Amino acid sequence: MKKSFLLFLFFSAVFFSSAQIRKIPADVTDAFTTRYPHATRVEWKDKLHYFEATFELNGSTITADFSSKGEWEGSECKVNFDQLPDEVKDGFEKSKYADWQKNSAYEVQELGKPMQYRFSVQKSGIQKKNLYFDINGKLLKESMIL
Repeated sequence: MKKSFLLFLFFSAVFFSSAQIRKIPADVTDAFTTRYPHATRVEWKDKLHYFEATFELNGSTITADFSSKGEWEGSECKVNFDQLPDEVKDGFEKSKYADWQKNSAYEVQELGKPMQYRFSVQKSGIQKKNLYFDINGKLLKESMIL
């Protein structure tokens, strides 16, 4: 029984490690090239329901999502806290999370929604949250990071 299970694990690993992801559709790559013509170091991931491109543009690392039909769904760009608009920094500093450690900040754009800024913050190894602010520095929502 143990030997059969080990063989199953071995063949499963071989099968799944050699499985190919779907080819990125031309509609997706064309839409990407149109939206980000100067992007470099582009890497694609098949997320089953959408395609994700991670790339560099003007010294920043950006992640953008596209539907399988080539429709841009959103993007996020990592930014330094110093680069954020003053209103957003001020909103964070006035929030109840001002004394929490800031781990990262992202500029988040989603189709049909206004620009947002997401901060990952933590107070301890257990207390971790994502905070979402609008461009005026208003805290829109918070979610726990598991």
